[in-house]
Amino acid sequence: MRIGLEVTAAVRQGAGIGRYVRELLLALAELDARNTYRLFFASRRPLPHALPALPANFHARRLPVPDAWLARAWHRLQLPLPVQLATGRVDLYHSPDFTLPPVSARIPTLLTVHDLSFEREPETAAPGLRAFLQQAVPRSVQRATHVLADSQATRTDLMDLYNTPSAKISVLYPGVAARFQPVASPGQAAVRAQYALGAQPFVLCVGTLHPRKNHLRLIAAFYAALRHSEHNLVIAGGPGGAEQSIRAAVQQLGLQQRVLLTGYVADAHLPALYSAAHAVAYPSLYEGFGLPLAEALACGTPVLASTAPCLPEVAGGAALLADPRLASTAPCLPEVAGGAALLADPRDEQALAAALLRITSDATLRADLRTRGLQRATAFSWQAAARQLLALYTQLA
Repeated sequence: MRIGLEVTAAVRQGAGIGRYVRELLLALAELDARNTYRLFFASRRPLPHALPALPANFHARRLPVPDAWLARAWHRLQLPLPVQLATGRVDLYHSPDFTLPPVSARIPTLLTVHDLSFEREPETAAPGLRAFLQQAVPRSVQRATHVLADSQATRTDLMDLYNTPSAKISVLYPGVAARFQPVASPGQAAVRAQYALGAQPFVLCVGTLHPRKNHLRLIAAFYAALRHSEHNLVIAGGPGGAEQSIRAAVQQLGLQQRVLLTGYVADAHLPALYSAAHAVAYPSLYEGFGLPLAEALACGTPVLASTAPCLPEVAGGAALLADPRLASTAPCLPEVAGGAALLADPRDEQALAAALLRITSDATLRADLRTRGLQRATAFSWQAAARQLLALYTQLA
């Protein structure tokens, strides 16, 4: 079987979908020596990230054009230029990044939709990107033979917002790489020095500096709950449109020495950074999965997450609620029982502040969350994701 795949995200993005594609390629390469994979990416600029080393049945082709040109040609102008011009002949085509290019007739297609944040939280998306996605994604979903969602929450959104038949959508959970595990003190000290974090205990937030990640409310909650404590707040993530407002909020609250912005953190440093944190805060307004949440659980770090889709699902479907009144309204919570994270309403600064205070001051709670988190993280494996994906490839082709 010849499988076509666009992997532009893997060479252009360090976090998020870029990491998703790289990890999935590695897991497929480990599992499948029989099929041929015809990969392509578009870029005229130097690549900020490299494809992982792949075996001989994976063939990668670089198209010397900006990826924006392909987006315009395929999705704005809707030119009927089949993707096989880039891949050669294929028996199946998989697009892992929201949109589906033209594909010659009779070739089955698979589309991965990671989330519908641009529909559910449109005010957090850049207007131009939002307009593009709101046009291109539903059209791609309709054309695809089958659709993959990162979570049940995204699957439900696809059915509710785009009237996609349930039988057309499968949930394929991303995995957690084996390197994400508790790191001992020497490794923690090295990463503290690398990012000038000092010796103080800290709450860590990992995620691109994007409005959807809700950093401003987290900073306000930190000021309300922990400004008199010994804790710092460390925000690790590359630029994403909210950096200026974040820096302004830090300065306005006089937290320049307490809120530390590391910038993008390399994948290799993340396990030690998670392990060094007293707790991880992930107050996002919307996620399709939330890799940092699953990775923090795998490192044994206590996690405070938001009730937004689909973080309670990733945390075990029934995490510990910071406010029991949320039991009737929190998305993805079929029951309120022991779970792997402490949850709080991401739009309620007081609730976030109370949860921050609780997770940093309650040693018994942190020990319980650590145990539950390590167990829950075993549910997410790139090897399992690759096996499921390969079975679906076979079924579709």
